[in-house]
Amino acid sequence: MTSPMPSPEQIFVTLNAFHQSAALKGAIDLDLFTAIAEGKTTPPALAEACQASERGVHILCDYLTIQGFLTKMGAEYGLPQNSAVFLNRHSPAYLGGMAEFLLAPMMTEIYRDVAATVRKGGTIAEDGEGSVSPENPVWVAFARGMMPMMMPAAQQMAEIARFDADRKIRVLDIAAGHGIFGITFAQKNPNVEVTALDWAPVLEVARENAEKFGVADRYHLRPGSAFEVDFGGGWDLILLTNFLHHFDAPTNEALLRRVHAALNDGGRALTLEFVPNDDRITPPGAGAFAMVMLASTRGGDAYTFAEYQQMFANAGFAHNEIHPMAPMPNSVIVSTK
Repeated sequence: MTSPMPSPEQIFVTLNAFHQSAALKGAIDLDLFTAIAEGKTTPPALAEACQASERGVHILCDYLTIQGFLTKMGAEYGLPQNSAVFLNRHSPAYLGGMAEFLLAPMMTEIYRDVAATVRKGGTIAEDGEGSVSPENPVWVAFARGMMPMMMPAAQQMAEIARFDADRKIRVLDIAAGHGIFGITFAQKNPNVEVTALDWAPVLEVARENAEKFGVADRYHLRPGSAFEVDFGGGWDLILLTNFLHHFDAPTNEALLRRVHAALNDGGRALTLEFVPNDDRITPPGAGAFAMVMLASTRGGDAYTFAEYQQMFANAGFAHNEIHPMAPMPNSVIVSTK
């Protein structure tokens, strides 16, 4: 069998990949996709709607068509299904707000010198903490932009942790962010009372969402750091969603011991995480997430299920089971006291 000729294409495309994210963010900032959804499909009409130059609009639209974000027929542009569902601001599944978090200056600046990051073994952010520095404003952008992306996971988690008890069920949502996980639990079960823990500015977003989804009367706020606030006790369920990956194993174990102590007997912790297989490269989305943690934190990682099992066991939990959430790159770990 003849081996394929070597090609520089992958190298060239990867080194230029920032062009794609920059162009997509530019289109989101211009509300280009929404304008097309509203019937402004030609460069002159789009230029007027987006308050941009006609030359700039047609070049950007052609580029986005090449990348698969638009369609083109003659001089008119259209929206393929993904763009219509996720990039039209009028869509209930609009995800354009993610750009404010994923492409926030702090989140891009930490990748300016990956070689230095690798030499150090952690983030090169000036404060040494990266994304987990106290009251980092990037988490307000996260809370405002990432909620729609997390709704399917929240729905699945609520199904996994279904309660049949005809009594009040107390749920503590640690690092609640946008709050959609605890909010979804409260929507699914009228007996659920949720307490959301996070920095005060972030909890303001969660409060707004609790009102929007009609559960504000059963949604309570506890501002502060998850490592400093007293959890109290008597919780039936504690949520740890996309949080543990930010820290090293000893830090996680110390937190999990407090979680274990705060749960009722038989209570459960539900952990949503990127969990790669033992080879640490499959599935690709979970495996690649370790690079995000290297760049953005001092000691975080994408931990395997075996590593999480060890952390939870060291914290006193009796049993752990994992539920992959394909096609999403996340898994839910259910840990029982």
